[in-house]
Amino acid sequence: MKQITFSKNIFLPLTHVCANACGYCTFKEPVRDGCVMNPAEVMETIRKGAAFGCTEALFTFGERPELESGFSAHLKRYGYGSILDYAYEMGKICLEHGILPHTNAGIVTEEEMARLRTVNASMGLMLETTADVAPHVHSPGKDPAVRIEMIETAGKLKIPFTTGLLLGIGETREDRIESLEVIKELYLRHRHIQEVIIQNFCPKPGTGMAHIPGASIETLTDTLQLAADILPKEIAVQIPPNLADAGRLLGYGVDDLGGVSPVTIDYVNPEHPWPAVEELKALVSSAGYGLSERLCIYEKYCTAEWVDENVLPFVLELKKKVYG
Repeated sequence: MKQITFSKNIFLPLTHVCANACGYCTFKEPVRDGCVMNPAEVMETIRKGAAFGCTEALFTFGERPELESGFSAHLKRYGYGSILDYAYEMGKICLEHGILPHTNAGIVTEEEMARLRTVNASMGLMLETTADVAPHVHSPGKDPAVRIEMIETAGKLKIPFTTGLLLGIGETREDRIESLEVIKELYLRHRHIQEVIIQNFCPKPGTGMAHIPGASIETLTDTLQLAADILPKEIAVQIPPNLADAGRLLGYGVDDLGGVSPVTIDYVNPEHPWPAVEELKALVSSAGYGLSERLCIYEKYCTAEWVDENVLPFVLELKKKVYG
């Protein structure tokens, strides 16, 4: 029986302040009191996650928040010079609690990525699309060439990586094909892309795209079929079960349902709660599949080639528990 996988995680949005201004986003917030997640709250979430058996800490925050006026002063109250410094220190604490960090930091330099590798089991960056689309006009970090370069750099640094497409933001079917082809070529050069997310855009009130319908089920199924045809079979294809009708999509080559948390909400899509693990089991069972837990780093990457020496002991310990 085919197994559909998921990871049990905690979501740690260290800040919602972001230098980008995407036309569909409600995650971005202005600089104000409380715009940096209090370290005490982070550590309490880590402790709670460990108690619930979570194995992944998903660090997500706005890209280059220091570029927003006044942000650095809020961060310095907690003794950090940059959001990446903060993520680095909190990553070390996660490891001490038996939880593997997976950081989505937006665009970072090769040097910054190499440093984060020393406390992360894996990292990620959504390609979204290779097309220049209107919602990204005020988001320099969403330049496709910049994002492709960072995914390439992750491969050179031997970082197990997650990327993906965001459907319904103005791209065409031809753009989706091109995006999948780019991901395939990046993987063939470096073998580092462990999963590709096929994510449907969901319109949010108060944004410039509130009136744009989300990606249709037909677009999702077509893109999943394209992914099955284009991507190497070693790459897992993921859909977010809180955003899409997973029950209707599992038969189109879906391998994974991403991170699901018994502790925290999906801060990027708070209006779409994650299903409980028992709900996931029922969902995949009704489609004729089994459900298996995984780590944020896939089993084949749990080696010294792919994991920093500081992180490897924690990865190998959890590998025994989760992969056997």
